[in-house]
Amino acid sequence: MAHALRGVIAPVPTPFDADGSVATELFTAHAHRVLADGCVGIAPFGTTGEANSVGLSERMSALEALAQSGIAPERMVPGCGVTNIADTALLSRHATDLGCAGAMLLPPFYYKSVPDDGLYDYYARVIDTVGRDGLRIYLYHIPQIAGVGMPVPVARRLREAFPEVVVGLKDSSGSWESNAAFLGIDGLAVYLGSEKPLMEALELGAAGTITVSANLNPGPIAEVIRLFDAGDRDGAARVQERVSAFRTLMEGYPTIPMLKRLLAVATGDARWAAPLPPLPAVPEGEGRDLARRLADEFGILAAA
Repeated sequence: MAHALRGVIAPVPTPFDADGSVATELFTAHAHRVLADGCVGIAPFGTTGEANSVGLSERMSALEALAQSGIAPERMVPGCGVTNIADTALLSRHATDLGCAGAMLLPPFYYKSVPDDGLYDYYARVIDTVGRDGLRIYLYHIPQIAGVGMPVPVARRLREAFPEVVVGLKDSSGSWESNAAFLGIDGLAVYLGSEKPLMEALELGAAGTITVSANLNPGPIAEVIRLFDAGDRDGAARVQERVSAFRTLMEGYPTIPMLKRLLAVATGDARWAAPLPPLPAVPEGEGRDLARRLADEFGILAAA
């Protein structure tokens, strides 16, 4: 795991101006905020970042803006996986040339029920097309959204064939059986998409978590890992209880729209509230009600 970031990585959401373009100053300010509050890195343009609603050129420009704002590229793992080799390679090459820690790649998710050999060949072709020694790939397994997952045998085969390139994986399946299977791949830095089983995953060698909650509650999640690494399992378990309770509460709401509404409430900037179509916005009143509850129960996110 020589290339891996250990800790909490925030899959940052993408704010938009009224014309649908990326609101760059909000985007960079939020990224700086989560890093200051305990995250070791950010993962722009993943699921939470509405990546597949944003054009390729905008994604590259926004990534450059993050770097120009003073965020070290080696703390960024941007989503670069789309449905074709050429564009996936384009985004991955751009991230690599910028100096990012890695490129997170979804499987090619349009065609369903493809054979394992087809998935393997896709990634192998992407690696060849990128043509950069510094390329680092983080595989992304989220079958309930993408419709196509990353089979464990394919992940293992890619890791063994390209050990200097395929360095990590995010498992957002929500399945502990899946988490444990990926954690069994030698040398692969595995990050869970949920912090609820974080303690169990750390015991099996997880590198950390890439969780939407890190946009609101990064400090306590980072504290679980810090205490675990310091050998204080009891202390980590106590913090884990509150971390899990926070996640359970948030799971009762639509993830991306509610996160963005809460950021609008917290910052006082209404631009945060609007996802791009087809996602709907959460009404302001619902966001304020939840923000008050989070402030009362967890001491975070007081309204602006």
